[in-house]
Amino acid sequence: MVFEKIKAILAEQLDADADDMTMDTNIAKDLGADSLDVVELLMSIEDEFEVEIPDEEIENIKTIGDLTEYIQSNM
Repeated sequence: MVFEKIKAILAEQLDADADDMTMDTNIAKDLGADSLDVVELLMSIEDEFEVEIPDEEIENIKTIGDLTEYIQSNM
């Protein structure tokens, strides 16, 4: 469920196809997210799941799987 919500947010914000996204999809390389996109994306994710992602954790989140695991571990 977390994975599906994340895919929906990514698809909407980055104008990407959610059906093509997997846990291994790299947010920057595969979806073309730049630093501004990432900031906006993380704000949406934090609002949706009511979690806070510290700046030092952001650099460790590269793929949709990384983001999904972080959210599930911190909900």
